[in-house]
Parts: sequence; structure tokens; C-alpha cells
Amino acid sequence: MSSSSPAARPGVTAEAAPLSLCAREPYVPADRLVAEMVPPPRFDAVRFGTYIPDPNQPSQPEAVHVLEGFAAGLGGPGAGGSGKRRLFGFGKAAKPAPAGPRGVYLDGGYGVGKTHLLASLWHATPAEPALKAFGTFVELTNLVGALGFQQTVRTLSGHRLLCIDEFELDDPGDTVLVSTLLGRLVEAGVALAATSNTLPGKLGEGRFASADFLREIQGLSAHFRALRIDGEDYRHRGLPKAPPPYTDELVTKTAYATEGASLDSFAELLDHLAKVHPSRYGALADGLAAVCLTGVRPVPDQSTALRLVVLADRLYDREVPVLASGLPFDQLFSEEMLKGGYRKKYFRAISRLTALARDAGRLTGTP
Repeated sequence: MSSSSPAARPGVTAEAAPLSLCAREPYVPADRLVAEMVPPPRFDAVRFGTYIPDPNQPSQPEAVHVLEGFAAGLGGPGAGGSGKRRLFGFGKAAKPAPAGPRGVYLDGGYGVGKTHLLASLWHATPAEPALKAFGTFVELTNLVGALGFQQTVRTLSGHRLLCIDEFELDDPGDTVLVSTLLGRLVEAGVALAATSNTLPGKLGEGRFASADFLREIQGLSAHFRALRIDGEDYRHRGLPKAPPPYTDELVTKTAYATEGASLDSFAELLDHLAKVHPSRYGALADGLAAVCLTGVRPVPDQSTALRLVVLADRLYDREVPVLASGLPFDQLFSEEMLKGGYRKKYFRAISRLTALARDAGRLTGTP
């Protein structure tokens, strides 16, 4: 029985019971996938001017400078994604496009503000929102799955800019698919911008035999000018550590007292995620004011861990606080996982869940 079931809490009416993620099986039509390719709510209001560079990291203000010029260079009558090749120069007039990189690639550790900068680029690009697309790598591959390859090319070819957050290659199929897709979009004149914790030439390293797909990986790398962004995780810069896990009783009490909160056991949630396609995890969080979880424990395997990473990203994008009992979030992943090919994804998930756990303190009245 789900921990959010009214029957599990004697004396509590069904109307007062929290929501349950495990009871949700959202359907996301393809047109919603396209319409939602905009910066997520957390990044609605970000701009280059709101990015606060670390004074000890000169690469951060330099990235802002380059991206501002890049955005300016996407304006003008010759800059549309109309099938014409155009310049990816930074702030120069549109002429026949030169050979070489036709996009920017923000490389750096988690928490240095890459998504903030990518969303700022989207906002700063002088084009109507319908001519700009913003999504995670997972959302882009899900779009291809929903629309088909050719329709995805047709849909995105009219865009001026495609921003891809959290660029990762987890298998050879994705390598070939994305390499081909981005090549077609570049030919159509679409500007590319991406973020990742891995340089373009190193994508897939440690996860599959990337040497066998070297041509595709090198082809991806050729589309981008890499910008390294150094620094520490801003989510923990000068802030206290994440609060320790709460008791089951407090988590449950808070879930019942918080309108729009969900309540599930962590084990049941992990099982449920296996039944829902990751493209629907954003819809899974629709309308939630908080996620309350009991019995957090280490994830049992890599497939489960990767699904949890996607959910953490969608909750973070939507600024949904997470209140939990059990183990702290930095104990979710085994030492082997944190040393493996997906380690950067896991560290990002820990960082983001820690930030959401800190946000959840206000629900309990704790600092």
C-alpha cells in the first residue's frame, strides 16, 4: 500500500490526503513536447545581467562576454533558420558561413551556472520564442522518438537557435542519432548551444566503446566552439550544508499539512519510475508544491539511478522542494557508481537534490 493512501492514516479523510507520484501515469502528446521547449520555470527570469560570476574564476565573466556577442550575432535579416547558411560569428554581420564550429558548448562542473547562461542566451537571442528551442538532451531525444527523425528535422529547421542542456551520450544509438540530427540542423542554418560536464570530443567515454564511433563524436565536436567554465558549485557557495533527513513522522505530517504535496515511499517511487517513460517525468511533477519521500535508501542499480537523475533534474527545473526521511542524498549512489562513466550525472543529481532539500526546510519551519 502506498504511504500516501488515506487508509494508511487512520482518521484522515481522502480529501485531506496528499497526492502520490506513484498514482500518476501522465500522457504527454507530441505537441506539448514541442511547445514546452523553452527554459524551465527556474530559469524564466534569468539573464546575463543576473549571473553572478565568481571573482576568482575569470572564465565565468569571459563566458558571459562571448555569449552576449553570440546572441547579438543571431539577429538581423540573414539570421533566421530558413535553410540558408549563416554566420556564427560573435556579433558580426551575416555573410556566407565559414568552415569550423557553428555553435557554442559550455563545459564545466555541476553548479557553475551553465544552465543559467544557456537560458540567458535563449532570452537574449533576438527572435520570437517560437523560433527558439530549449531542452535537455533527454528531451531532445524524446522529441525524436515522439515525432520521428524527419519530422523533428522539419520542426526544428525553421528555428534560429537550439539550446541543449545536459548534453550526454549514453549509448552508440544516441551518438549516431544526435550527430545526424545536429548536422542536418546546422545545414539548415540553425544555431546550436549546449552545456555539459564533458568536452565534445570526450562524449560517451567510459560508457560505451566510443572509439568505435569516433567519426560521429568528432563530427559533433566540429559543430561547437568549447567554452570552459571553471568554479565551484554555486548551490553550496557560502551556504550551510543540506539539512539531515527528517523522521518518517515529520515528513508524513508535513505532507498532510502542505497543500499540493505528494507523499510516497522512496522504494515505491523507484519502482514506479520504471513504468513511466523519462519524457513524462516533467508531467509527473505537474502542479506539485512539494515532494515528500519516506525511507530514502541507496539506489539498487544503474538503470534505476539514471531514472532518478532525470526526475531530480525535472524537480529542480520546476523548483519543487523535496522533504525526505532515511539516508541523506549524498548516500544515494554507490562508490562504484560515483567512480564510473555516469559519475557526473550522479554528482549533479546529488547537488540538485541537496538544494531542493534545503528549500524544503521552510515547510517544516526549520532554518
